[in-house]
Amino acid sequence: MASPQRIEVDKLSVEQLKALKEQTDLEVNLLQDSLTKIRSAATRLENASAALHDLSLRPQGTTTTTTTRLPLPPLFLFFSSFSRSIWGFGKKMLVPLTASLYVPGTLDDSEKVLVDVGTGYFIEKTMTEGKEYCERKINLLKSNFDELVEMATKKKNIADEMGLLLQAKLRQSSPSPSS
Repeated sequence: MASPQRIEVDKLSVEQLKALKEQTDLEVNLLQDSLTKIRSAATRLENASAALHDLSLRPQGTTTTTTTRLPLPPLFLFFSSFSRSIWGFGKKMLVPLTASLYVPGTLDDSEKVLVDVGTGYFIEKTMTEGKEYCERKINLLKSNFDELVEMATKKKNIADEMGLLLQAKLRQSSPSPSS
């Protein structure tokens, strides 16, 4: 396996150094975008897990007028069928279609949920399995997040060093004013 070549940035021209700095800055921006997306996905999973936890705490057949942690994140977890509710037989609730669009429904089976596993595929799971799935995905995302933070920090340091070297080369190449 060949190791990557080490570039001696001291020997690069100003134009080459500018291009390399721009490339490194682009990589840093892409890594930061990835970090934002991972953070967003982890938040959606944490919200889904919390909603499942809240629902699992409600005793079967109990009617309440307080609002639970629904709506769940759009298209992530859905209750598999609607007609008998854990809040009471036929208790109505709102089901999210998007972040701001809901339809009325009633909860039939509070022990079964549909989990969005990506690209439009859903798997029916028990409440416990749904929580475990969320926790596994959260742990995976946190691990990926930590790795990306480390990589982004290294790239940012490299870009900063190149910026300083570029400034030094530009000062060196510009004619100094004579007194």
